[in-house]
Amino acid sequence: METNQPKRRVLVVTSVEAERDAVLRGLEDDNRFTLLVGGVGPASAAASTASMLAANEYDLVICAGICGGFSGRAEVGSLVVASEIVCADLGAETTDGFCDVDELGFGSARVAVDKELATRVTEAIASKGLPVKMGQVLTLSTVTGTAETAAALAKRMPDAAGEAMEGYGVAIAAQQRSLPILEIRAVSNAIGPRDKSAWRIKDALFALEKASTVLREVL
Repeated sequence: METNQPKRRVLVVTSVEAERDAVLRGLEDDNRFTLLVGGVGPASAAASTASMLAANEYDLVICAGICGGFSGRAEVGSLVVASEIVCADLGAETTDGFCDVDELGFGSARVAVDKELATRVTEAIASKGLPVKMGQVLTLSTVTGTAETAAALAKRMPDAAGEAMEGYGVAIAAQQRSLPILEIRAVSNAIGPRDKSAWRIKDALFALEKASTVLREVL
């Protein structure tokens, strides 16, 4: 049934081509969505997103891709929808431990998502029988590679489900334009020691593709 509601124009930012292609397969030929390969890391993602938003009009920005998942919170092959986007390494080391920029008084390492929309997307993904969790997605310039760092990060960020490298950069660019932001990730590996033999990138990309089909229905 047709409605008179205007179409929502959505910019989806991934870090690499393989993620973009997975999202495109899920979206098929839905012309409401524009895909951008923004590069790896928060700086590249922020610059690419800001440039795109300056040149075009959008109603929503989504950062999408694969990620590491915290064991016991988001398992390999599952999906994570961000409840909040947090730059987990933006701050200072102190003798008492890590101090983020919020505590330092230099701004915020956290960007709020559109909670209502994130909840709808999470519920829609779950309704398709896909394993999904809503939780914080962390952005780090250096991803976790040891059990010790993973344990410390999990303790410091008890609401975190996954970590990646671009979400905060994309979110800051969207925030500066007063645009709502979402982050959707598929878990390819457990956060901790870098064991590439255990990574399931193809499975994660397939899960990302399936989640992207849901976006066509929800947005």
